[in-house]
Amino acid sequence: MEAKNKRTENLFSLIREGSELTTWNQIELVWRLSLPAIFAQISFVMVQYIDAAMVGHLGANPAAAIGLVSSSLWLVWGLTTSVTAGFSVQVAQQIGAKQCDEARSVLRQALFVGVIFSILIALTGLWISPYLSNWLGGQPELCSDARIYFAIFCLGTPAAFLGYVASSMLRSTGNVKLPSVINIGMCFLDAIFNLLLIFPTSDYQVFGFTLIIPGADLGVAGAALGTILAETISTSLMLWFLLVKSDKLSLVGHKGSFLPEIFCIRRAFRIGSPIALERVAMSGAQIVTTMIVAPLGPIALAAHSFAITAESLCYMPGFGVADAASTIVGQSIGAKRPAIARQFAKINVLMVMMIMSAMGLVMYLTAPWMIGFMTADCSIINLGASVLRIEAFAEPMFAAAIVCCSIFVSAGYTLFPSLMNLGSMWLVRIPLAYFLASSFGLKGVWFAMATELCFRGAVFLFTLSRFDFSKRRGIEG
Repeated sequence: MEAKNKRTENLFSLIREGSELTTWNQIELVWRLSLPAIFAQISFVMVQYIDAAMVGHLGANPAAAIGLVSSSLWLVWGLTTSVTAGFSVQVAQQIGAKQCDEARSVLRQALFVGVIFSILIALTGLWISPYLSNWLGGQPELCSDARIYFAIFCLGTPAAFLGYVASSMLRSTGNVKLPSVINIGMCFLDAIFNLLLIFPTSDYQVFGFTLIIPGADLGVAGAALGTILAETISTSLMLWFLLVKSDKLSLVGHKGSFLPEIFCIRRAFRIGSPIALERVAMSGAQIVTTMIVAPLGPIALAAHSFAITAESLCYMPGFGVADAASTIVGQSIGAKRPAIARQFAKINVLMVMMIMSAMGLVMYLTAPWMIGFMTADCSIINLGASVLRIEAFAEPMFAAAIVCCSIFVSAGYTLFPSLMNLGSMWLVRIPLAYFLASSFGLKGVWFAMATELCFRGAVFLFTLSRFDFSKRRGIEG
């Protein structure tokens, strides 16, 4: 493990010192960072998959209740990640420019601003939780579970946010493996906590032995609590490794103020505000999509929710490669090496499109099993599998959109991708989904999603081919 970490650091040193990297060196570095990041992203989705699967076995209504508010939770998560991006882009570029003290200063401000922001988000979410289900058009029998699930998740926002800050900052230094291992551990913890909190005390047969597993019988509330507990433990570990053990960002022995500085906050705002507006708009579009689906009934709503969770397992490798691209391209731009930044961008895009093409094929072939793992209801399985197969054809272009967007953000170029994502969702997906839902139901909604993703990916690829990597937008200006 140590030898592999040294090899990765040696490759990053070549970038920072202006040395030459062969094409195989570049591919090696991309793969070294992408593989653990892919596992980390998959583990993050597995937490949701586990929640959905365990709650799904309580019945269609509890599953539909979670599906009703899941898009709103993505809005909460999107706001916290956009704040982090404004700081992590600066850190990656400063490390690439060998400015570790300046990077530590940005980290302190990220922690201060982020904690305040996440507490405000948590309190706001708690305040709107009693009304959210009605706003989304949920049926009365779903409202109680949906309210409880959303409120508990919002209360856990500060812990989740700090975990994301720690993870993104460690990745900015090139340390992708540690956050990946911790996130995978969080997946196992979530399964254990869910088992103890969702269900009543039960007997299980294991290799001929009877095991009595105690249970709190909290249902949907137990699923939310289990996830929050797992996130709190993983966040504590990542913060310790970041603030105490990191050779580039450790704050131990490095004094400094946590109070915001105008130049850092201005850059963070310039980078993060377009992302925040984009996340609000895109999550808003997902909420509107939920409102389009909700009148189709609990079966369609549950199938929609399960299909989104199942699809996440296929596109999370794209976000893993995007994490690697963000770190490598960010450091390359910080080191004033635009040519190698462009080459890394091309390698990341080609790699992710190949990976997600394969994942799309797997999703098409195994769609009934993926939905069936989360529910035993045949109606939900059949409908969920059919819409997953529609989406499978869009995965390669979705991959291109994910990684191109991350590359632009790592370069501090956030306005265009934010506007592009916003416009594509609201001007293509939503009108098309609304039009097709009345005639084709849930299948029409998912056909609109697939069409929009292909359009978005094509535009991002064209823009990347003409992008200027010579400007250090994150730490200059």
